[in-house]
Amino acid sequence: MGQAAVIAQRDMDAELQRLEKMRDALIRGIEEEIPGVRLNGHRQYRLPHNVNFAFDNIEGESLLWGLDLAGIAVSAGSACSSGTGEPSHVLRSLGLPEQYLNGAIRLSLGRSNAEEEITFVIETLSSLVRKLSQLSPA
Repeated sequence: MGQAAVIAQRDMDAELQRLEKMRDALIRGIEEEIPGVRLNGHRQYRLPHNVNFAFDNIEGESLLWGLDLAGIAVSAGSACSSGTGEPSHVLRSLGLPEQYLNGAIRLSLGRSNAEEEITFVIETLSSLVRKLSQLSPA
């Protein structure tokens, strides 16, 4: 455990920069490829490894399952409402419109993620959102 702390301390600045670069590429790519997506939270002042998006009239659970089938692990909603099945009170307090509240997902990046995975996530999520949008009655 002590050696892990030494390595984490030694690599922290470089790892934070790497994660921020991947996070920003993920945000840019998703916003460019998916119409109507909303980035939740502040654009600049955010954790380097975490992104939360909401999609108009698409269920986050549907996104979660579709992405899981593609080998991409995400979470639906916000961490504060995880497991409740209810829309996040945090996202609601941020002023997220009603049609987006159930369509939020969290993507987290970590030490084991590679830049190539960002492109795969963007392409897969974009395709899935298009499919689900066609199925949506809204």
